[in-house]
Amino acid sequence: MTTRRALLLQAALFSGLPAVTALTALAQTRRGNPQPPTPACVDENGGNHASGLTPEQTEGPYFKLSSPQRASLLEPGMAGTRLRLGGLVTDRNCRPLANVLIDLWQADAGGAYDNSGFRLRGHQFTDAEGRWRAETIVPGVYPGRTRHLHVKLQPPRGDILTTQLYFPGEPGNTRDPIFDKRLLMTVAGDEAAQIARFDFVLDLG
Repeated sequence: MTTRRALLLQAALFSGLPAVTALTALAQTRRGNPQPPTPACVDENGGNHASGLTPEQTEGPYFKLSSPQRASLLEPGMAGTRLRLGGLVTDRNCRPLANVLIDLWQADAGGAYDNSGFRLRGHQFTDAEGRWRAETIVPGVYPGRTRHLHVKLQPPRGDILTTQLYFPGEPGNTRDPIFDKRLLMTVAGDEAAQIARFDFVLDLG
């Protein structure tokens, strides 16, 4: 990753999070093919509206209660490609949602989950502007599934959303029976480090 690209990616994700189109363009350039943008609250005429509620998906067999509160899941000596990810959480009217609990869990670089402890597990809360961000590694794959991250979102009021996030361009996407292209993150980077964005839209009833 060039220094210029690294700076652009960090600006797109961490400097107020307004530049999903810039991050999408960088991902397209990096991979040489167009990728669908993550949900955004801007229509083709410049008006604000939710592009659609984030789909639910199964939590799978590896969810654990009481994960530690932390934005970084990295540990010393942890193998794998570093991944910074984040985005926004809004309601269907594009209003940012503060204090939404976001619980993340995933496989390690070898495709294994820690079921005895809390390695690569953690939760955090969105800030006053509905932003979330995390540091982790790109998860490995295991038989029957494509590469993915697990997420639960619990707003201060409203139902819990359980879903999964996916990586564009993965060969396993077409073979995974529960893969949903609406849950593709916008991703850019290389073998050393990647950055990803996804904006969640919740139904508060």
